[in-house]
Amino acid sequence: MRDDMHEWYNLYSYLKGCNMNNIAVYPGTFDPITYGHKDLIERAGRLFGKVIVAIATSSKKQPLFSIEERVALAKQVLDSYQNVEVVGFDCLLTNFMKQQNANIILRGLRVVSDFDYEFQMAGMNRHLAPKIESIFLMPAENYTYISSSFVREIASLGGDVKQFVPEVIEKALREKCR
Repeated sequence: MRDDMHEWYNLYSYLKGCNMNNIAVYPGTFDPITYGHKDLIERAGRLFGKVIVAIATSSKKQPLFSIEERVALAKQVLDSYQNVEVVGFDCLLTNFMKQQNANIILRGLRVVSDFDYEFQMAGMNRHLAPKIESIFLMPAENYTYISSSFVREIASLGGDVKQFVPEVIEKALREKCR
């Protein structure tokens, strides 16, 4: 078997066995949660025994929705996923991971430009908590262009965001952007 094929097979075998033993944390501001986020969460739910959607307070980003609103909205969107939990947090991610007994950081990569930032973040997280692994998933092709910031901007200008977010989010955006 070629070396690169062998590496992919080892990764596949590792991930296939993840379902019962590993807890993945998908951190972000989720301001708001989009179909792209939901796609990654759904797929992660098939790979890991438990997925924690960790919604960061992120006061530096000045979110449109409060932490309480973002948690409540995400819970509504994800309520049908039995192994997904939504939690707000306001601490160092690696500390949160330890509090949750989680060992996988799940991150999404939409475009090549995401990789630079995520690569640096994964390295820093590995330095802070060597037993925690970072795993990257790409959303389905039809979601790669969606970002929460684009959705917020479109909504704030009166545009239709139904194709980017679940109905409950679309309604919340309409209310917030009046």
